[in-house]
Amino acid sequence: MHPNKKLDKLPPKREKVETLEILRQLSKSSNALGELKGIAKTIPNQAMLINAVVLQEAKDSSEIENIITTQDELYKALATNGKRPTQVKEVINYRKAIFIGFDLIKKQGFLRLKDIETIQKTILENNAGIRKMPGTVLKNDKTGEVVYTPPQEKDEILELLSNFLEHFNITQNDLSPLINLAILHYQFESIHPFYDGNGRTGRILNILYLSINELLDIPILYLSSYINENKSEYYRLLNIVNKTDQWDEYILYILKAIEVTSNRTIEKINKIKELLNETIEIAKEKEPKIYRKELIELLFEQPYSKIDFVVKKLNVERKAASRYLKRIEQIGILKSQKIGRETVYVNTKLIEILKKH
Repeated sequence: MHPNKKLDKLPPKREKVETLEILRQLSKSSNALGELKGIAKTIPNQAMLINAVVLQEAKDSSEIENIITTQDELYKALATNGKRPTQVKEVINYRKAIFIGFDLIKKQGFLRLKDIETIQKTILENNAGIRKMPGTVLKNDKTGEVVYTPPQEKDEILELLSNFLEHFNITQNDLSPLINLAILHYQFESIHPFYDGNGRTGRILNILYLSINELLDIPILYLSSYINENKSEYYRLLNIVNKTDQWDEYILYILKAIEVTSNRTIEKINKIKELLNETIEIAKEKEPKIYRKELIELLFEQPYSKIDFVVKKLNVERKAASRYLKRIEQIGILKSQKIGRETVYVNTKLIEILKKH
């Protein structure tokens, strides 16, 4: 596409987005996602899973934008009250934005333009809103060449967003929601409605779309780790749709990402469940007096735990909470760490599982 070609409204022509190869891959992707939805229900405490996966996504999605942090830094920041470096703050804002978006979907069952603005504003902590000034172009980082010029006029941006939301909020569509997710993701990134944060906002919209279509009950499937591993291919394929209106390779890429990521998440859930059961057995056997299921679940909800968390969760006094954590450390389930003035107790085996893609 010429860098200044006008962006078409949705939907694209059916025959361009529903080839035989796409339908074959769709079947694999749908099966993997269906299995993930089912297996997620078997985790006794959904918060364990949501916290772990959402933080991983916040890290990976931010990394696509070259905002690099480690899982340890993030968990430490969430568990303590110290000053947060900018990178860490941005990733934690992204996590907050996912939860805000997911709550909106649960309450309303659809998204409005102001909801998308809220998500973007939460990520960046600014009020710039939808682009008003012309001049935004997307350049190749290395060569400085303009690869794409998004719509420039605010009226056109708003019109395209209204068309986008119409298709985003339709749940009874004769096109598969997974093919539609790929189309919607392309469209949002091409509208590029904000000065900054479009990629991250667009990736949150993916999970909200799966939720609206009841393909997942909780926000646990994210494509960012796959995009990170195949980043240049992702941008190349977005550009092909821009330039030639050929959708098939790009849609196959997104469907493949859904299949691969679903399977990885299933594997991760199985490992978390296994570790949870092992940990419960060890605690029951070695510390039967203080063993409580809620206490062990808390150590999986908050892999970096501290006394305050135990006080709140178990409704016990600080002295008892401190004793519980120390005893559980003694039997090898946790490792304590001093961060500033605070002591946190780390579920190291869980952190190992969460770090792996």
